[in-house]
Amino acid sequence: MAETDSETETDPSAEIAELRARQSPTRRAVSEGMEARLHTLHPVLDHGFVRVVDYMGNDAAIVQAARVSYGAGTRRARDDAGLIRYLMRHWHSTPFEMCEVKLHVKLPIFVARQWIRHRTANVNEYSARYSILDREFYIPAPEQIAAQSRSNRQGRGETLGGGEAARVLELLREDSRRCYDHYQEMLGEGIGLARELARMNLPQNIYTQWYWKTDLHNLFHFLRLRADAHAQYEIRAYAEVICAIVADWVPLAWAAFEDYRLGGVQLSAKGLDCVRRMLRGETVTQENSGMSKGEWREFEGVIGG
Repeated sequence: MAETDSETETDPSAEIAELRARQSPTRRAVSEGMEARLHTLHPVLDHGFVRVVDYMGNDAAIVQAARVSYGAGTRRARDDAGLIRYLMRHWHSTPFEMCEVKLHVKLPIFVARQWIRHRTANVNEYSARYSILDREFYIPAPEQIAAQSRSNRQGRGETLGGGEAARVLELLREDSRRCYDHYQEMLGEGIGLARELARMNLPQNIYTQWYWKTDLHNLFHFLRLRADAHAQYEIRAYAEVICAIVADWVPLAWAAFEDYRLGGVQLSAKGLDCVRRMLRGETVTQENSGMSKGEWREFEGVIGG
């Protein structure tokens, strides 16, 4: 991941208005849905956003790559949909890699550190070594202030009560303001600390920005994990916005992904065997399933037990 070493304008409104006003004739394949999304700020959380900067390919590009053809020919749309569903169903990933998207994302640093775990992308982040970060912090809505889950070591549990939530919000605001005040003080003429050192005092809820470019196959993998109900709320909020963008960009591929990945499940060999035994009328329990208690609990959740 690179950090940009050129001056970055943190408020892109003027640039975006200019870009949206441009008209650029092209011979390349376009997606009408994505054309409408280009250079539009989609708000996320309290200060964040997602913006489509550029893209390559559409549903036809996926089909073209799979068939290695040069044109639309006499195929019908339902034929393309059927092929895309086949590719998704059988985990053929390469044709989906023919589509790419570049996003401009503004997000809290702690969300960025989760996001960057998806390493199959090109990333260029706003550099706090070169520029001064804005005084913008993510402060959760009261309904997002929750206790530690008792069953999931990395997740939320029950929402905290009004007094407890108010105290958490007070601490977050107070600490954010104090850290940024000290950041400015260290940068000021009285001290003149280097920006690359002063930034280490900033909290993880301060906002950063980056350009993030990836192909559709790896984007689908990101969305399968981060749009899931078990994902952390803050990164899920970004994933859900991107889901809507992808649905407009490649509607046939999105429909297949939604069906087979987001809405589908994958069973182990033992799980499939249990389903077959149940269909034959056999009583199957955790004890005779061959599964651990955790596996059985998840299996029951899938089959609606």
